[in-house]
Amino acid sequence: MAGARRLAGHLVATYGEPFDDAAAQAIGLSHLFPAPSRLADADIAALGLMPRARAAALSWLAGAVATDSALLGPYRDLDSAVATLRSLPGIGEWTAHYVAMRALRETDAFPAADVGLQRAMSDEMGRRPTAAELLTWADAWRPWRAYAAIHLWASLTPTASRARTTDREQDAA
Repeated sequence: MAGARRLAGHLVATYGEPFDDAAAQAIGLSHLFPAPSRLADADIAALGLMPRARAAALSWLAGAVATDSALLGPYRDLDSAVATLRSLPGIGEWTAHYVAMRALRETDAFPAADVGLQRAMSDEMGRRPTAAELLTWADAWRPWRAYAAIHLWASLTPTASRARTTDREQDAA
């Protein structure tokens, strides 16, 4: 996620519209996020921050949003939203579910192929479940799987990892 934040910062600095707001600038904000039409026409690959295929996928997604402003509208049906997103070049299952979670506010989206989610659900021996196994477990969390994903990601923070290690050490004692 840190890489995604850096990338977003570069996109905003390069293609975003500057604005003059003292309060925003006091906390380091100086540009608006670029409009989809601006990103659709931009040479994102020239930034050199991601593979060309990923930059092209971002441009295609921006173009699709510029054409259909409701594409990322909240509260769409999860299955149709994922299918629509997956029909775009370069958008796979993980990305479609992540976009559904964040942009569409879909409470049941669940990117099961996410390595972090798989790591959070690893067993005592460190074996990570497959995406299919994780989906099977996550079925019990419907219709709130997105909240479960956020909880699982949060469990991977250094503080949470230390707490889990301490709990295991206490259990072993």
